[in-house]
Amino acid sequence: MEHLLKLSDLKKEELLAILETGHDLKKKLKAGIETPYLKGKTLGMIFQKASTRTRVSFEVGMNQLGGHPLYLSANDLQMGRGESIEDTARVLSRYLDGIMIRTFDQEDVEGLAEYGTIPVINGLTDLYHPCQILADFMTIQEVKGTLSGLKFAFVGDGNNMANSLIVGSLLVGAQIAIASPKEFQPNQAMLETYGDHPDFLLTEDPYEAVKDADVVFTDVWASMGDEAEAASRKAIFQNTYQVNQALLAVASSEVMVQHCLPAHKEEEITETVFEQHAHHIFEEAENRLHVQKAVLLHLMGVPAYAS
Repeated sequence: MEHLLKLSDLKKEELLAILETGHDLKKKLKAGIETPYLKGKTLGMIFQKASTRTRVSFEVGMNQLGGHPLYLSANDLQMGRGESIEDTARVLSRYLDGIMIRTFDQEDVEGLAEYGTIPVINGLTDLYHPCQILADFMTIQEVKGTLSGLKFAFVGDGNNMANSLIVGSLLVGAQIAIASPKEFQPNQAMLETYGDHPDFLLTEDPYEAVKDADVVFTDVWASMGDEAEAASRKAIFQNTYQVNQALLAVASSEVMVQHCLPAHKEEEITETVFEQHAHHIFEEAENRLHVQKAVLLHLMGVPAYAS
């Protein structure tokens, strides 16, 4: 494991090892045990998209590991004014021990990894959101005790969350059902790769997707960068692609609800359902911290954790 660019780069054993490390680090933090495993190391954090959870969790996490996080906005880098990804990667590799990037194009993440000589972590692109799925899975393990054999359902825009959830679910042995309008289904290359998998269902009917589901996921109807389409998307999604009590009635009686946040309540999820499942949703948000620390340790080659 050299980078975390997308979940399909991981073997099942690598993904599960990251989760195990995340649980271990969470226990240590709660017990007041210090973990300065990355002392003397610096993580460059490139943000071309604004963030709450990604920024705070990586920055706090790197500090808790004894290292130094360096925040780099689009205005702080010459790549925002025409310097190539190739040259940026080669320069930053001379200064840093790792890069986390939250951006629009997956090609930028892949380019940093190809031309740099240090680990690269995808903090989010328009195509994938691997760190969020790892936090989701860690939370599900805490509640359900397992991932294998469960049924997951995603309701809403077939965005980066849906794309990564398909890959991650099938990798760990879970079923995954995606319910999206025809115009907003997951990435076509994803569907060509996984469309015939026996544990994958793509449907326009949320009730079909959520039937007997152990965990239901949702996300905003218009992701960052799609704000101009918010009104037109709402007209398509509203009244059908909302996680509400009627929809959850067909799920497992012990259903969990996960939301990557921020939530637009009374759109993709009702306030009633959100508050009923708020404990698990905010535990999921906290677990971004722990699982990303695990990713940092595995990628930066700390002997006890390197995979």
